[in-house]
Amino acid sequence: MGRGGLVTANVVDRPVAAAANRSTGFRAVVSRVRQDRWAVASAVVIVVFVVVALAAPLIAAVTGQDPYGYHIDALNSFGAPRGVGGGISAEHWFGVEPLTGRDLFAIVTYGARTSLGIGIAATIVSIVIGVLVGVTTGFFGGWYDRVLSRVVDVIFGFPSLVFMIALTAIVPTSFPKPVLVVLVIGFFGWPSVARVVRGQTLSLVTRNYVVASTAMGAGRWHVIRTQLLPNLAATITVYATISIPSMIGAEAALSFLAVGVTPPTPSWGRSIGDAIGWVQTDPMYLVFPGLALFLITLAFNVLGDALRDALDPRRSNR
Repeated sequence: MGRGGLVTANVVDRPVAAAANRSTGFRAVVSRVRQDRWAVASAVVIVVFVVVALAAPLIAAVTGQDPYGYHIDALNSFGAPRGVGGGISAEHWFGVEPLTGRDLFAIVTYGARTSLGIGIAATIVSIVIGVLVGVTTGFFGGWYDRVLSRVVDVIFGFPSLVFMIALTAIVPTSFPKPVLVVLVIGFFGWPSVARVVRGQTLSLVTRNYVVASTAMGAGRWHVIRTQLLPNLAATITVYATISIPSMIGAEAALSFLAVGVTPPTPSWGRSIGDAIGWVQTDPMYLVFPGLALFLITLAFNVLGDALRDALDPRRSNR
């Protein structure tokens, strides 16, 4: 081979070698994510919101308020907050809620518990079901794969938001509404997870180590547990991170439409829905819960993109 051919071969082989040597271990991934300033900032935002959600009573107590106390004296005769910025003052840092006078800072603080709690719980439900269905259909194949693949197609064809609204409206009020919202949102989230995991599993089952384990008599569940799931961990992690904001958005949409968590439970989505009617007279009522929802969804999306890039073996270090 001539010199030109050798140079061409080296150039072609270089990305392959870089991909092969690229580590996807925990420390290596964290190191690559830390090099992304936006990813670090997003992680900080997520941590702050998680701390706020966990310590909501303590944080709200700093102002001496809670999300269930009514302050009618902070409202005028029309039910709108007195003062500038929706009643912002030393006592009410974000102002108060129209008609009720509830402290908006406490509502946004406690609302983080509702939105993050339901979003993360629904993501766990969808990931568990989706991974189980995806890895088993991709590995077992046959009639089992065909039947569940059609089930996934059928669920994808459902108008999910309409079905969520109908289901949350007809279920008895005695059933805990947060649990119902988690189950409904998680149910409609698993088909997309199953489709992605199934595709990755179909690629993995042809690898030499999986074929060798099967040929040596390893049980199916042993292969799934020791060979497939560890190699699907990166995909599952990225998909879970990206799914959380969509779950939070779904909860906010249901609360916005008054079929989510019931009042007076604080919820960003319901606050945004209630604020629409007051946007002309009290715009701050929309700004604070809307900003909180925007920041947390943006942070999870940016961090998910950074994790995807860090775990992608085809990307070489820059």
